[in-house]
Amino acid sequence: MTHHHHHHHHDHDHEIESTLSFDEKMIKLLEHWVKHNDDHAETYRGWAKKAKEKNMDETGSLLEDAAEMTLEISKKFEEAARIIRR
Repeated sequence: MTHHHHHHHHDHDHEIESTLSFDEKMIKLLEHWVKHNDDHAETYRGWAKKAKEKNMDETGSLLEDAAEMTLEISKKFEEAARIIRR
């Protein structure tokens, strides 16, 4: 029974994937990565603030830098999605 369920699940996933063009898949993936990165950047900023409150200024600054770098990566993903949509 478990094997059958797994098999059905696989077929279902394959069916969904086959209905999307490669471009659509890429755009969905890029959008997912942007959201994921933005969530991480927010987390890094929150921990940077906490670190600075504990007199860990250098650590806080590095986490702020990481947040900015993460958002720069998101900009690359957004640009890639814009190019695909043209």
